[in-house]
Amino acid sequence: MACGAILALAACAENPPPPGAGVVVGADYYDGYYDGFYGPFDDGYWGDDGFFWYRGGDHNWHRDEGHHFSRTAQAGFTHIHGSGMHREH
Repeated sequence: MACGAILALAACAENPPPPGAGVVVGADYYDGYYDGFYGPFDDGYWGDDGFFWYRGGDHNWHRDEGHHFSRTAQAGFTHIHGSGMHREH
């Protein structure tokens, strides 16, 4: 797997993508729990800051300041699973 990622990156160095194109090396799959407070969301990931970042119905990224997403099961939370890509904010 690591060799495949290295080869993919090496290929990008030789043939860079056109402006505006993104290079996807792998998805950042996540499991967690959500209490539904923000309503439906499109995508998300666990950030380096320890918070869950989600893209809401407005298509903007938001940090879960209210801790409505959790890595562990809690009363009133439902299981979520996704394939959001890790991003820097």
